[in-house]
Amino acid sequence: MTCSPLHLAEQIREKGFRLTNQRIAILNALHASGGHLTRTEIYDRVAPALTEPTVYRNLDFLVKHGLVRVTHTGNGRLEYELARHPHHHLVCRTCGAEMELAAEIMQTIFDQLESTTGYHLTENHITFTGICPGCKPTGV
Repeated sequence: MTCSPLHLAEQIREKGFRLTNQRIAILNALHASGGHLTRTEIYDRVAPALTEPTVYRNLDFLVKHGLVRVTHTGNGRLEYELARHPHHHLVCRTCGAEMELAAEIMQTIFDQLESTTGYHLTENHITFTGICPGCKPTGV
C-alpha cells in the first residue's frame, strides 16, 4: 500500500470523514519518522500545536479506520506506524532492535490456520522476540 500522507489523506476523504489539520499532522509525523513511534513520541513531534488528548483521540480514529497500525512490540510498548505493506516484526529482547519480516514468510501458516479453524483472517501481525546477532553470545 502506498503510504504517503497525501494518499492516506485521500483515503480519509474516500471513507467520508473530514481531513483535519490534526490528522494531517499525525500522519506527517509518522511518515517523517520512517518507522514506529509511541503515542508520547508522536505527541512530542506535533506539540504544541496539538494537545495530548487530541493526539490520542485521532490516533484511535486512524487505527480504527486502517490508516495507522498499532504494534505490540516485545519491549512492552505500543508503537504506531503507517499502515503500509503487511509485515511482522522481530524484536531483540536485549537491546530492543527491531527488524521487519515480510508477510509472505508467514503466509503458509496463516493459510493453514484458516483452513483448519474455518476462520477468515482479516488482520494479522506477529511480533517475535529473541536475541539479535549483535547481542547473541558466541556459540549460541
